[in-house]
Amino acid sequence: MTERKRVVVTGMGAMTSLGETVDEYWSNLVQGKSGIGPMTQADPTGFPTTIAGEVRNFDPASYIDAKEARRMARFAQFSVAASLRAAESAGLNASNMIPEESGVVLGNGNGGLPTTEEQAHVLFERGGMKESPFFIPMILPNMAAAQISRLLGLKGYTNTVITACAAGTQGIGEGAEVIRRGAAKVVFAGGTEAGICQLSLGGFSVIKALSTNNEDPTKASRPFEANRDGFVPGEGAGILVLEEMEHAISRGAPILAEIVGYGVSSDAFHLVQPDENGEGAARAMTWAMADAGLATTDIDYINAHGTSTPLNDAIETKAIKRVFGDGAYNVPISSTKSMIGHTMGGSGGVEAVAAIKTIETGIIHPTINYDVPDPACDLDYVPNEARKKDVRTVLSNSFGFGGQNACLVIRRFEE
Repeated sequence: MTERKRVVVTGMGAMTSLGETVDEYWSNLVQGKSGIGPMTQADPTGFPTTIAGEVRNFDPASYIDAKEARRMARFAQFSVAASLRAAESAGLNASNMIPEESGVVLGNGNGGLPTTEEQAHVLFERGGMKESPFFIPMILPNMAAAQISRLLGLKGYTNTVITACAAGTQGIGEGAEVIRRGAAKVVFAGGTEAGICQLSLGGFSVIKALSTNNEDPTKASRPFEANRDGFVPGEGAGILVLEEMEHAISRGAPILAEIVGYGVSSDAFHLVQPDENGEGAARAMTWAMADAGLATTDIDYINAHGTSTPLNDAIETKAIKRVFGDGAYNVPISSTKSMIGHTMGGSGGVEAVAAIKTIETGIIHPTINYDVPDPACDLDYVPNEARKKDVRTVLSNSFGFGGQNACLVIRRFEE
């Protein structure tokens, strides 16, 4: 049997409400700062939620030719900007990448939803022939990956994963699988989302999924805490440069971590609610660890899905207990969403960046706003203060609407 190719991470990029660089983002996470504030990407007047985790003051022209940027929806602008940062940190450029051996696998949920809303106004107010000629290529979900491929000259395997809030994590897992089967040497993988608009705000509001703690935005996202009342909409992108290990070593690349396990499952239960017993999430976690050849005792930290919704957090807790048994009480868990909100299809990407920084620094960022414990959520959520711990192996969870579950096992690289 051919030995499985090892997949390492050699670069990272992040666009988040806590910063446009990995270092700024990570520094703010460790300090327990919130990137959530009043919503500006859409007028929230008349809606019960008026707050969001936005990438404020983002200027796409800082990363992309201004003419090119105007032809991209915001979710694609984020992905290209984060990919350029990731390529720079990995030391990759046209001289050391073979285009046909380099690809993209990206996750997102809705594509250019704000652009759809904008052009719908044009249709109904001015007529369809006044729509932008770039409308269709701006909104297609695959356009984030396509723009990365085009602007970075990546001519190999390219794909888009559209599995709601699991998409970013699944993008990384699928990217690793592409390298393992020999279809690419380098893959830019992760997730992106920029869906804050009245259309999505209304959709999530009518199903009562969002926090309405508008008076104190920085306190609104409170995963696993007794008074949580819904998630806070967010936006952003997280991109990893994945490489076949020997390729990375041969070019002297900085190796940040290794993707060692990946698991995907479906609840087959409900459109928007998770499996009430946590069985689907538990399967994905179990399969990710089995893929890595690891036991539960090998997991040093869990980066939780942790959305701050009453149902999700309790069921994720139940799923972790189902997998880890009594050992669940010994594993530190934290939610990145407590500080940046829920970036939907982008969340798995930005959370993978946080997981790798945890391994690199030996610091676990906190779950902020954890004031009142919930008896249904009784594990160690690293409340309010960062914690020093030697972390070798991380389990990162993402669970999306439709019962889509994806988990990664990320480990410190050791030859």
